[in-house]
Amino acid sequence: MSTPEKTAKTAKIGMIGLAVMGENLAMNIERNGYPIAVYNRDPKKVDDFVARAEGKQVIGTHSPEEFIKSLERPRKAILLVKAGEAVDWTIEQIKPYMEKGDIIIDGGNSYFMDTERREKALKAEGFNFIGSGVSGGEKGALWGPSLMPGGDREAYEQIRPIWEAISAKVDDGPCVTYIGPGGAGHFVKMVHNGIEYGDMQLIAEAYDMMRNILGMSAGEMADVFDEWNKGDLESFLIEITTKILRVKDPESGKPLVDLVLDKTGQKGTGKWTSDIALELGIVCATMDAAVDSRNLSTRREERVEASKQIKGPERKPFAGDKKEMIDAIHDALYASKICSYAQGMNLIRAGSEKWNWNIDLGETSRIWKGGCIIRAQFLDKIKQAYQRRADLPNLLLDPDFNSWVEKAQPNWRRAVSTAILAGVPVPGMSASIGYFDTYRTENLALNLTQAQRDFFGSHTYERVDKPGQPAVHTEWEQLLEKQ
Repeated sequence: MSTPEKTAKTAKIGMIGLAVMGENLAMNIERNGYPIAVYNRDPKKVDDFVARAEGKQVIGTHSPEEFIKSLERPRKAILLVKAGEAVDWTIEQIKPYMEKGDIIIDGGNSYFMDTERREKALKAEGFNFIGSGVSGGEKGALWGPSLMPGGDREAYEQIRPIWEAISAKVDDGPCVTYIGPGGAGHFVKMVHNGIEYGDMQLIAEAYDMMRNILGMSAGEMADVFDEWNKGDLESFLIEITTKILRVKDPESGKPLVDLVLDKTGQKGTGKWTSDIALELGIVCATMDAAVDSRNLSTRREERVEASKQIKGPERKPFAGDKKEMIDAIHDALYASKICSYAQGMNLIRAGSEKWNWNIDLGETSRIWKGGCIIRAQFLDKIKQAYQRRADLPNLLLDPDFNSWVEKAQPNWRRAVSTAILAGVPVPGMSASIGYFDTYRTENLALNLTQAQRDFFGSHTYERVDKPGQPAVHTEWEQLLEKQ
């Protein structure tokens, strides 16, 4: 008896770009009941993928025209190609075969202002464009990512059933929500990645303190991270840190992490986050420190030479209580993490206000609870904080976060100061505690800075004893001569 034909003749949606993320997202879509058409500039990639997807609802196509004609109207085409010129080039390849009302979805890590530009240009031609952040890496793409779509609301409603079906699921729903118009989705994904940079930097610093201050082995540190993953630090990044520290090199038997060169790559989203934060006047000190650390890591040869010429404090065996110090590092990591997320959420709010996106911060934190790289138990607390107060100016002002950070202060300060005295770099934690202390200080030393500006540039200043009065300028040297 012959096997019934399973291959669909038309597809509900299409995928352009068959690197690992594209393939995995396509398989996720098909597994959830949506026949999918695929296209890649390299025909061999299409044929190989279709062969591996034998028996599934996958249509292989070998030209932009064939790809578009295989899609049901209104056509929905996902692009998972390299951010930048490749996105514009791909749009130009498929656009001649599309009709008004069709939808193009950019699922890559595009810069949000590029998404704004593309959405406006395509809308003028009658097409819909959605910029959708996709987080979760290769596994997330296959089994359920966190999705951050932005663009025309009505266009999103047409892909919403698919996006909700393929996204990760948590206790309060699928990890996807409509973020806002224009480039809002890619903006939120960019900030997500900046927060991810901060998280990874802070975890690395906790690891470095245990390694170089407490002299712990990879196995001992794995046990600590495993324990932390059962409490308030429970997260995907802490989980994989535990696993990484347990892996032995097959050749030498040493912990494999010890053989990984300390040069860290980056794709630019962290830098974008820092750049736009500066433009909007939002402090993102922890993320900035993470970007700076990655940049310095690439200058390894220079650092090696500097280590020979510049001497720091003498490293002495730790003489205190090891368990107490591990607890201090835990608290420093968690408190610094709170500051990092406070910075990130404030940046999302500032972007939302600047471009009138009306982003829901509580809902944004909710969809990060599953699927994405920064998924963590901690995010539910952020969601609750914004449920309690939608216009919360800063997470540090939420009663729950405020009380926790206040209790953590002694340990936080102890861990950071111990690292500094030992010469162990903790730029992320130092930036976080600097942000915390600056934010909570009523009277900053910047009165002197403003006085200096007025002295050399007549920039004026406001007087403390005359609130609400116009700014004034003082001829400082003339006044000094009279005294």
